[in-house]
Amino acid sequence: MLSTFKRYPMASLFIGLAIIAILALSFPVATETRQGVVVRFGNPDRIINPYVEGDIAGGEGAGITWRIPFAENIVWIDKRVRDIDMDTQQVLSTDQLRLEVDAFARYRIVDPLQMYVAAGNEERVEAALRPILGSQLRNELGRRPFALLLSPEREGVMENIRQGLDQVAAQYGAEIIDVRIKQADLPQGSPLESAYIRMRTAREQEARSIRAQGQKQAQIIRADAQAEAARTYAEAFNQDPDFYNFYRAMESYRVTFIGDSAGAAAPSSMILSPDNEYLREFNGQ
Repeated sequence: MLSTFKRYPMASLFIGLAIIAILALSFPVATETRQGVVVRFGNPDRIINPYVEGDIAGGEGAGITWRIPFAENIVWIDKRVRDIDMDTQQVLSTDQLRLEVDAFARYRIVDPLQMYVAAGNEERVEAALRPILGSQLRNELGRRPFALLLSPEREGVMENIRQGLDQVAAQYGAEIIDVRIKQADLPQGSPLESAYIRMRTAREQEARSIRAQGQKQAQIIRADAQAEAARTYAEAFNQDPDFYNFYRAMESYRVTFIGDSAGAAAPSSMILSPDNEYLREFNGQ
């Protein structure tokens, strides 16, 4: 053999390189992040390193595998979680606010054979699911007010969108893990200003209504207090009319000669006859 190599060095070199190439093609390496569909003459034959729910990274399926050179081809499919970025969508909420929503979904290929048969690769799966995500988002958000996007109830809305998208993704061997809104805002320009004006007007009307209710309650409380005071005075008058007359006269003198509790000053001078009925308490009558 050594003599043959010396007699035909170039031919021997090419044969050696061909053997190495065939061995490399025959024993590919399945990494931890990839699963493969072995296709024999155009027909799927078996799965290499398939995704298993709950399986840790670097399981038994990863490592050196085999295939028949020139007869079998391996289509590698990502095992990791991938993102589907949705184009910005305009959504009309129930309170007639036109929103610009930017969202994304995260998915994983759980059935590589189904994915290969239905789409062929991940890019086609994403291209098929992207418009479905936009449609689900418009349908779900269009049945709710804008304020709901700022409340904890948004989690339930996103779960509904995820379930609807997951039913479609199952046809491509994929599982939707999560759907999230990156941004939801009013469009710039006149629609935004109009929306702000409507929101401000609605809040001002609500504030006026709250103030009116407060004033109404205050009047009711004040009337009840005055009625209670009148009842107390009436009871006191019935028990001791002379003391009640004396008390009322003292209050009148205080307001007349000193000033009331609100801070109004009494007149600087007053001329009255000593026999005036108003001054009878000073005369001990």
